[in-house]
Amino acid sequence: MDSSIYCGKLRHRRFSPAVHDFTYPLFMAFLDIDNIPAVMNRSRLSSYNRWNWASFDERDHFGDPKLPLRTRVERDAEAQGVALPDGQIFLLTHLRYLGYTFNPVSFFFCYDRAGQLALILAEVHNTFGESHNYWLDQRVALEGGNSLRYKTDKVFHVSPFMSLNHAYTWAFTPPAESLVVHMSMHAPNSKFFDATLTLDRRPWTAQTLLSTLIAFPWMTVKVIAAIHWEALRLLIKRVPVFDHPKHLKGKS
Repeated sequence: MDSSIYCGKLRHRRFSPAVHDFTYPLFMAFLDIDNIPAVMNRSRLSSYNRWNWASFDERDHFGDPKLPLRTRVERDAEAQGVALPDGQIFLLTHLRYLGYTFNPVSFFFCYDRAGQLALILAEVHNTFGESHNYWLDQRVALEGGNSLRYKTDKVFHVSPFMSLNHAYTWAFTPPAESLVVHMSMHAPNSKFFDATLTLDRRPWTAQTLLSTLIAFPWMTVKVIAAIHWEALRLLIKRVPVFDHPKHLKGKS
């Protein structure tokens, strides 16, 4: 398996207290974390740790950016009691575009030496500059179905329109010529929200990157603009707003 570009669409659906949904096209980078500098040097339009139309910057992911990304993944796995396999690790993420990035969620797909997908790390960011890692392994796996499925409690504040009183159900198809990532959020008595990434693989070449950047010239600005536009629509629909837990502690 090699680094590649995944293009497709993202769909969000909210079911309560007001119905709300949207879909928009996007693309994401799928990178072998041990080979990122070489991949980013395949095109004059992409760079590693320096400004370009598209660039990967170590500071955009968790841990000490001076350390290799694999080392940071290994240390976090050890801290969380996760048995990390010793095969390839691929990162599905947004890059920096013209110096700007925002990653609502990045996924680390961790393989064993036989090439089997063993576990997944979801690195979630919010607009407050915070991040949290959800390790998806056998401890939280769900049985049944044709996809890899996991269930975790929500412990990290992401949207002011969603409280922490929910649980996530995650579902993945193994990355191949296509890739689907589905996350649903459940309140105590009902399904509350879901998001689905539906993506198709393209080889990482200079020509493919050029055509993709022309189609999506400033991808992450579109991401953050969509977040704020949809937030405005939710306010208009009078969807309740929940304070950040840190703010609640300050009021107590």
